[in-house]
Amino acid sequence: MNSRLLNKKKYPPKCAYCAKGRLSPNGNEVLCKKMGIMTPDDCCRSYRYDVLKREPYNQALLPEADPKDFEL
Repeated sequence: MNSRLLNKKKYPPKCAYCAKGRLSPNGNEVLCKKMGIMTPDDCCRSYRYDVLKREPYNQALLPEADPKDFEL
């Protein structure tokens, strides 16, 4: 089931996305319950993906609608 939730090619495992870690106040390290202080790009065997920690990519802006398009 995890393979359906996590596209491994698009989102590689990182401590920054792990449910067991929290970002430190300075933002340079992740405080992990299992491994201690880790860098945000590291990953260990107890990695669990947390969807809410990942920031989504910016969406493309849509072009402005012209009022002439809506006239009959």
